[in-house]
Amino acid sequence: MTEPGREPGVQRPVQRLNPTVIALLGGIVLLLVVVWFFSTNRNPDQDKLADNEIAQGAAPDPQKRCASKATYDMIKRDLFRRAAQLRGSDQAAYDKLAAFAVLRMDNPVLESQDSGTGALNCAGSLSLDVPPGVTVVGGRRTLTADVEYTIQPAADGSGDVVLLRNADAIVAPLATLARVGTPTAPAAEAPAIDPLAPTDATPAPAQPQPTPAEPALPPRPTGTRPSFNCANAQTAGETAVCSDSGLAALDTNMAAQYRRALSGATPAQRQLLQSTRDRFLRYRDRCPNRQCMADAYAGRMREIRDIMEGRWAPR
Repeated sequence: MTEPGREPGVQRPVQRLNPTVIALLGGIVLLLVVVWFFSTNRNPDQDKLADNEIAQGAAPDPQKRCASKATYDMIKRDLFRRAAQLRGSDQAAYDKLAAFAVLRMDNPVLESQDSGTGALNCAGSLSLDVPPGVTVVGGRRTLTADVEYTIQPAADGSGDVVLLRNADAIVAPLATLARVGTPTAPAAEAPAIDPLAPTDATPAPAQPQPTPAEPALPPRPTGTRPSFNCANAQTAGETAVCSDSGLAALDTNMAAQYRRALSGATPAQRQLLQSTRDRFLRYRDRCPNRQCMADAYAGRMREIRDIMEGRWAPR
């Protein structure tokens, strides 16, 4: 039986797919297979690695943190805080002085890093220029020391804190800050008196002239006495200490540190403290000037600390 309208012997043509279409469909299928394969076999640690790389990229360079302005500001504040404690003066006055001082660090280096706590151990050669208008015992205006410092997160999470070491050579002189004397201005000439003026006339008082602002200085301790009786002073060093309140303050602080160390020392430490004391006194008494004596006291306080911490080495 034939379809209506179709001539006998004529067949329907067969429809065939275009090769281009077949290739396109095959490519799509292959692409879907590849995507499925990689999505099911992805290593979950890859995301962690990427996150770590991003975090490391955002973290500041540890070496730069050792030499950052924020770190230097914390060191400077700590120096003046410790000097105020050593001197026994108003902490607020020393805080104001710190704002006028200039701190520099030569060759700051990162010595080690604690991956557990995040602490950075740094070292460098520190120089501190004291504020204008003041000076330390001996007349110096720049104090130097090779220091070590640790930058670590604060316990309360408020930010970083700095732990400073080997800074006694700067802290001790800072405790002797005194204002630099300025020459007194010559008195103004008295105005000429008019002989015809009434005898009860008085000249108008002179108007005070404004003075430039300068950082406040904590009052220098008056009547400071050393740890020994000056009436019994015999050596040149003892005489110099008795005649200088700054050196007397250093002597008092050093003696107090020495007594505290003796009270908690082991027999071996006690022997070292006593033997090095005699050597220090001989060195101090040979000093030719106040600067040498101030440095000797700073070195002695550092020596006492090193003995008690087990870091002292014979010279």
